[in-house]
Amino acid sequence: MSSMLKTRGLTRSFGGLLAVNDVDFEVEQGEIHAILGPNGAGKSTLINLLSGEIPPTRGEIEYRGSAIQGKKAHQVARLGIGRSHQKTNIFPRLSCLQNCQLAARIHHGGVIGSWRSRRRAREVDERALAALDTCGLVTRAHTVSSGMSYGEQRQLQIAMVLATQPQLMLLDEPMAGMGREETDQVADLLKRLSRDYTIVLIEHDMDSVFRLADRITVMVDGCVLESGDTESIRASETVRDVYLGRHDNSEDSRPNSDSVDIGNGSSNSEVTS
Repeated sequence: MSSMLKTRGLTRSFGGLLAVNDVDFEVEQGEIHAILGPNGAGKSTLINLLSGEIPPTRGEIEYRGSAIQGKKAHQVARLGIGRSHQKTNIFPRLSCLQNCQLAARIHHGGVIGSWRSRRRAREVDERALAALDTCGLVTRAHTVSSGMSYGEQRQLQIAMVLATQPQLMLLDEPMAGMGREETDQVADLLKRLSRDYTIVLIEHDMDSVFRLADRITVMVDGCVLESGDTESIRASETVRDVYLGRHDNSEDSRPNSDSVDIGNGSSNSEVTS
Protein backbone atom coordinates (compact mmCIF):
# COMPACT_ATOMS: atom_id res chain seq x y z
CA MET A 1 0.00 0.00 0.00
CA SER A 2 1.05 3.60 -0.54
CA SER A 3 0.39 6.61 1.65
CA MET A 4 -2.70 8.62 0.68
CA LEU A 5 -2.73 11.13 3.53
CA LYS A 6 -0.20 12.12 6.14
CA THR A 7 0.33 14.88 8.67
CA ARG A 8 3.51 16.14 10.29
CA GLY A 9 3.48 18.15 13.50
CA LEU A 10 -0.18 19.02 12.98
CA THR A 11 -1.32 21.38 15.73
CA ARG A 12 -4.46 23.38 16.41
CA SER A 13 -4.88 25.61 19.43
CA PHE A 14 -7.94 27.51 20.62
CA GLY A 15 -6.58 30.21 22.88
CA GLY A 16 -4.59 28.35 25.51
CA LEU A 17 -6.10 24.96 24.66
CA LEU A 18 -4.13 22.61 22.43
CA ALA A 19 -6.94 20.59 20.85
CA VAL A 20 -4.53 18.80 18.48
CA ASN A 21 -0.90 18.77 19.53
CA ASP A 22 1.99 17.86 17.20
CA VAL A 23 0.16 14.97 15.53
CA ASP A 24 1.90 12.73 13.00
CA PHE A 25 -0.79 10.66 11.30
CA GLU A 26 -0.69 8.54 8.17
CA VAL A 27 -3.41 6.80 6.16
CA GLU A 28 -2.54 4.14 3.61
CA GLN A 29 -4.48 3.80 0.39
CA GLY A 30 -7.24 1.20 0.60
CA GLU A 31 -7.40 0.87 4.39
CA ILE A 32 -9.96 1.61 7.06
CA HIS A 33 -8.11 3.65 9.67
CA ALA A 34 -10.04 4.15 12.91
CA ILE A 35 -9.40 6.94 15.41
CA LEU A 36 -10.23 6.18 19.04
CA GLY A 37 -10.02 8.30 22.16
CA PRO A 38 -12.00 9.58 25.16
CA ASN A 39 -13.85 12.88 25.38
CA GLY A 40 -11.63 15.84 24.51
CA ALA A 41 -9.02 13.67 22.80
CA GLY A 42 -9.04 15.83 19.65
CA LYS A 43 -10.56 13.30 17.25
CA SER A 44 -13.18 15.53 15.63
CA THR A 45 -10.79 18.49 15.59
CA LEU A 46 -8.32 16.32 13.66
CA ILE A 47 -11.04 15.45 11.12
CA ASN A 48 -11.96 19.14 10.85
CA LEU A 49 -8.32 19.93 10.06
CA LEU A 50 -8.03 17.17 7.46
CA SER A 51 -11.24 18.29 5.72
CA GLY A 52 -10.29 21.98 5.65
CA GLU A 53 -13.09 23.11 7.94
CA ILE A 54 -10.57 24.76 10.24
CA PRO A 55 -6.94 25.76 9.48
CA PRO A 56 -4.03 24.38 11.51
CA THR A 57 -2.09 26.59 13.87
CA ARG A 58 1.01 24.90 12.51
CA GLY A 59 2.07 21.68 10.85
CA GLU A 60 1.56 20.03 7.48
CA ILE A 61 -1.15 17.98 5.79
CA GLU A 62 -0.18 16.08 2.66
CA TYR A 63 -2.74 14.44 0.38
CA ARG A 64 -1.44 12.29 -2.47
CA GLY A 65 1.94 13.98 -2.22
CA SER A 66 0.68 17.60 -2.24
CA ALA A 67 0.36 19.99 0.69
CA ILE A 68 -3.26 20.94 1.42
CA GLN A 69 -3.05 22.75 4.77
CA GLY A 70 -4.73 26.13 4.52
CA LYS A 71 -7.12 25.10 1.73
CA LYS A 72 -10.83 25.74 2.27
CA ALA A 73 -13.26 22.89 2.81
CA HIS A 74 -14.74 23.09 -0.70
CA GLN A 75 -11.25 23.02 -2.21
CA VAL A 76 -10.31 19.96 -0.17
CA ALA A 77 -13.57 18.24 -1.16
CA ARG A 78 -12.86 18.79 -4.85
CA LEU A 79 -9.48 17.12 -4.43
CA GLY A 80 -11.33 13.92 -3.51
CA ILE A 81 -11.79 14.07 0.28
CA GLY A 82 -15.40 13.56 1.40
CA ARG A 83 -16.56 14.10 4.96
CA SER A 84 -19.60 13.25 7.10
CA HIS A 85 -20.40 14.80 10.48
CA GLN A 86 -21.32 13.55 13.94
CA LYS A 87 -24.81 15.00 13.70
CA THR A 88 -27.05 13.94 10.84
CA ASN A 89 -26.56 16.62 8.21
CA ILE A 90 -29.25 16.23 5.57
CA PHE A 91 -31.98 18.40 4.05
CA PRO A 92 -35.10 16.99 5.75
CA ARG A 93 -37.66 18.43 3.31
CA LEU A 94 -35.91 16.98 0.26
CA SER A 95 -36.14 13.41 -0.99
CA CYS A 96 -33.17 11.05 -0.77
CA LEU A 97 -32.47 11.56 -4.46
CA GLN A 98 -32.64 15.35 -4.17
CA ASN A 99 -30.24 15.29 -1.22
CA CYS A 100 -27.68 13.34 -3.25
CA GLN A 101 -28.24 15.46 -6.36
CA LEU A 102 -27.65 18.61 -4.34
CA ALA A 103 -24.45 17.20 -2.85
CA ALA A 104 -23.15 16.30 -6.32
CA ARG A 105 -24.08 19.68 -7.80
CA ILE A 106 -22.58 21.78 -5.03
CA HIS A 107 -19.43 19.68 -5.12
CA HIS A 108 -18.94 20.59 -8.77
CA GLY A 109 -19.73 24.26 -8.32
CA GLY A 110 -23.40 24.33 -9.30
CA VAL A 111 -26.65 24.89 -7.46
CA ILE A 112 -30.22 23.92 -8.25
CA GLY A 113 -31.44 25.71 -11.37
CA SER A 114 -27.97 26.52 -12.69
CA TRP A 115 -27.33 23.34 -14.67
CA ARG A 116 -28.17 23.98 -18.32
CA SER A 117 -26.26 21.08 -19.76
CA ARG A 118 -28.54 18.06 -20.16
CA ARG A 119 -25.54 15.77 -20.29
CA ARG A 120 -24.17 17.15 -17.03
CA ALA A 121 -27.61 16.91 -15.41
CA ARG A 122 -27.84 13.26 -16.43
CA GLU A 123 -24.40 12.63 -14.95
CA VAL A 124 -25.51 14.15 -11.64
CA ASP A 125 -28.69 12.03 -11.63
CA GLU A 126 -26.73 8.86 -12.38
CA ARG A 127 -24.19 9.64 -9.68
CA ALA A 128 -26.92 10.31 -7.11
CA LEU A 129 -28.79 7.09 -7.94
CA ALA A 130 -25.57 5.07 -7.87
CA ALA A 131 -24.77 6.45 -4.40
CA LEU A 132 -28.23 5.54 -3.13
CA ASP A 133 -27.94 2.07 -4.64
CA THR A 134 -24.58 1.50 -2.95
CA CYS A 135 -26.08 2.48 0.39
CA GLY A 136 -29.18 0.31 -0.05
CA LEU A 137 -31.53 3.27 -0.43
CA VAL A 138 -32.40 3.25 -4.12
CA THR A 139 -35.96 2.09 -3.37
CA ARG A 140 -36.27 5.13 -1.09
CA ALA A 141 -35.05 7.58 -3.75
CA HIS A 142 -38.28 9.60 -3.77
CA THR A 143 -38.98 9.34 -0.04
CA VAL A 144 -38.76 12.62 1.87
CA SER A 145 -35.74 12.17 4.12
CA SER A 146 -37.49 13.42 7.27
CA GLY A 147 -39.83 10.43 7.01
CA MET A 148 -37.06 7.84 7.21
CA SER A 149 -35.67 6.08 10.25
CA TYR A 150 -32.61 7.49 12.00
CA GLY A 151 -30.45 4.65 10.66
CA GLU A 152 -31.59 5.32 7.10
CA GLN A 153 -30.82 9.01 7.53
CA ARG A 154 -27.28 8.12 8.59
CA GLN A 155 -26.94 5.91 5.52
CA LEU A 156 -28.24 8.80 3.39
CA GLN A 157 -25.52 11.02 4.81
CA ILE A 158 -22.93 8.48 3.61
CA ALA A 159 -24.66 8.37 0.21
CA MET A 160 -24.34 12.16 -0.03
CA VAL A 161 -20.61 11.84 0.57
CA LEU A 162 -20.39 9.18 -2.15
CA ALA A 163 -22.24 11.46 -4.58
CA THR A 164 -19.26 13.85 -4.43
CA GLN A 165 -17.04 11.06 -5.87
CA PRO A 166 -14.43 10.99 -3.10
CA GLN A 167 -11.30 8.88 -2.97
CA LEU A 168 -10.87 9.33 0.78
CA MET A 169 -13.86 9.36 3.16
CA LEU A 170 -13.66 10.97 6.61
CA LEU A 171 -16.57 9.57 8.64
CA ASP A 172 -17.23 11.06 12.07
CA GLU A 173 -19.27 8.62 14.17
CA PRO A 174 -21.44 7.20 11.36
CA MET A 175 -23.04 4.70 13.77
CA ALA A 176 -23.71 7.09 16.65
CA GLY A 177 -27.07 6.64 18.38
CA MET A 178 -28.01 3.44 16.56
CA GLY A 179 -29.32 0.15 17.85
CA ARG A 180 -27.41 -3.05 17.22
CA GLU A 181 -29.26 -4.02 14.03
CA GLU A 182 -28.75 -0.60 12.41
CA THR A 183 -25.13 -0.52 13.58
CA ASP A 184 -24.48 -3.87 11.93
CA GLN A 185 -26.08 -2.64 8.69
CA VAL A 186 -23.85 0.44 8.55
CA ALA A 187 -20.79 -1.62 9.49
CA ASP A 188 -21.53 -3.98 6.61
CA LEU A 189 -21.90 -0.97 4.30
CA LEU A 190 -18.52 0.43 5.39
CA LYS A 191 -16.90 -2.95 4.80
CA ARG A 192 -18.25 -2.98 1.24
CA LEU A 193 -17.14 0.62 0.67
CA SER A 194 -13.61 -0.23 1.77
CA ARG A 195 -13.16 -2.25 -1.42
CA ASP A 196 -13.23 1.00 -3.42
CA TYR A 197 -12.52 3.80 -0.96
CA THR A 198 -9.99 4.68 1.72
CA ILE A 199 -11.81 5.42 4.99
CA VAL A 200 -10.85 7.33 8.14
CA LEU A 201 -13.36 6.43 10.82
CA ILE A 202 -14.16 7.89 14.23
CA GLU A 203 -16.34 5.40 16.06
CA HIS A 204 -17.07 4.32 19.65
CA ASP A 205 -18.66 0.94 19.08
CA MET A 206 -15.69 -1.29 19.86
CA ASP A 207 -17.14 -4.35 18.17
CA SER A 208 -17.44 -2.44 14.91
CA VAL A 209 -14.01 -0.83 15.20
CA PHE A 210 -12.17 -4.09 15.72
CA ARG A 211 -14.22 -5.82 13.03
CA LEU A 212 -13.66 -3.12 10.42
CA ALA A 213 -10.34 -1.37 11.00
CA ASP A 214 -7.05 -2.29 9.38
CA ARG A 215 -5.23 0.18 11.62
CA ILE A 216 -6.15 2.18 14.71
CA THR A 217 -4.80 5.44 16.10
CA VAL A 218 -5.59 6.22 19.74
CA MET A 219 -5.59 9.87 20.82
CA VAL A 220 -5.50 11.37 24.31
CA ASP A 221 -5.39 15.09 25.18
CA GLY A 222 -4.82 16.08 21.55
CA CYS A 223 -1.82 13.78 21.09
CA VAL A 224 -1.33 10.39 19.46
CA LEU A 225 -1.01 7.84 22.24
CA GLU A 226 -0.42 4.86 19.99
CA SER A 227 -0.98 3.79 16.39
CA GLY A 228 -0.83 0.35 14.84
CA ASP A 229 -2.76 -2.63 13.52
CA THR A 230 -5.80 -3.85 15.40
CA GLU A 231 -4.00 -6.67 17.17
CA SER A 232 -1.22 -4.44 18.51
CA ILE A 233 -3.78 -1.92 19.80
CA ARG A 234 -5.88 -4.70 21.29
CA ALA A 235 -2.83 -6.01 23.18
CA SER A 236 -1.47 -2.62 24.28
CA GLU A 237 -1.20 -2.11 28.02
CA THR A 238 -0.78 1.62 27.43
CA VAL A 239 -4.11 1.81 25.65
CA ARG A 240 -5.75 -0.22 28.40
CA ASP A 241 -4.32 1.91 31.21
CA VAL A 242 -4.71 5.37 29.71
CA TYR A 243 -7.68 5.18 27.34
CA LEU A 244 -9.94 2.70 29.07
CA GLY A 245 -8.83 3.83 32.50
CA ARG A 246 -9.96 7.36 31.77
CA HIS A 247 -13.27 6.08 30.47
CA ASP A 248 -13.85 3.99 33.58
CA ASN A 249 -13.21 7.00 35.82
CA SER A 250 -15.05 9.59 33.74
CA GLU A 251 -18.33 11.25 34.65
CA ASP A 252 -19.83 9.80 31.46
CA SER A 253 -19.12 6.19 32.42
CA ARG A 254 -22.20 4.12 33.06
CA PRO A 255 -21.72 1.59 35.88
CA ASN A 256 -24.72 -0.49 34.81
CA SER A 257 -23.52 -0.99 31.22
CA ASP A 258 -21.33 -3.82 30.01
CA SER A 259 -17.64 -3.11 30.43
CA VAL A 260 -15.56 -2.51 27.33
CA ASP A 261 -13.18 -5.37 26.69
CA ILE A 262 -10.44 -4.22 24.36
CA GLY A 263 -8.76 -7.57 24.85
CA ASN A 264 -11.18 -9.52 22.69
CA GLY A 265 -13.44 -6.94 21.05
CA SER A 266 -16.49 -8.82 22.27
CA SER A 267 -18.35 -6.05 24.08
CA ASN A 268 -21.48 -4.50 22.62
CA SER A 269 -21.15 -1.34 24.68
CA GLU A 270 -20.07 2.01 23.32
CA VAL A 271 -17.38 4.28 24.71
CA THR A 272 -18.66 7.82 25.03
CA SER A 273 -16.51 10.41 23.31
